[in-house]
Amino acid sequence: MSTNLKISAALVAAFVVAVAVILGFNGREDAGTGEAGPQVVRENSHRLSTAPDGEVTLVEFLDFECEACRAAYPFIEQLREEYDGRVTFVARYMPMPGHANGESAAVAVEAAAQQGGFEDMYHRMYETQPEWGEQQASQAPLFRTFAEDLGLDMAEYDEAVADPETLERVLQDRDEGLALGVEGTPTFFLDGEKVEVTSTDDFVELIDAALAG
Repeated sequence: MSTNLKISAALVAAFVVAVAVILGFNGREDAGTGEAGPQVVRENSHRLSTAPDGEVTLVEFLDFECEACRAAYPFIEQLREEYDGRVTFVARYMPMPGHANGESAAVAVEAAAQQGGFEDMYHRMYETQPEWGEQQASQAPLFRTFAEDLGLDMAEYDEAVADPETLERVLQDRDEGLALGVEGTPTFFLDGEKVEVTSTDDFVELIDAALAG
């Protein structure tokens, strides 16, 4: 197990919310990155961090309005720091029907991604989720202010948000997640296999085992 990863008690408590969601899922575990059938990672999947050898990859299917995803977010950021250069971290959209603004949040992030701003908007969504989450009214105008704050070209951003292909890109991730057996968020896949853990230590052990293997 890694000895450098330091996780606070509060973070462990928050992450329990996320892993409790993961435990109930019985999706496919044989879905890898082959060309046939649904793929856990595609060429156009958004990579938050890329390991040069690409041998170990952690994929998260996420919903930016999901509280459990936000609870897991600080832990994932710690993992990215600890395993920088050794593990590739991939984020895939999985907006859930129970979240009124989950889909539009993903569209905003994808619109930012078209200008190279995926990670910046990814962070902004989680950092501000308490402000806009669980709202029934559209939060698209607020998401637009995030794009402005990040210095994006707003004409390009507005065009991307309005372009049906941007939503289609989001739904491609969602539909593939469904085909892989993802039933809720967050759901993680490590090297093509769904991760089922009961603690953050378990999560670290799985990554370390993958690296050692």
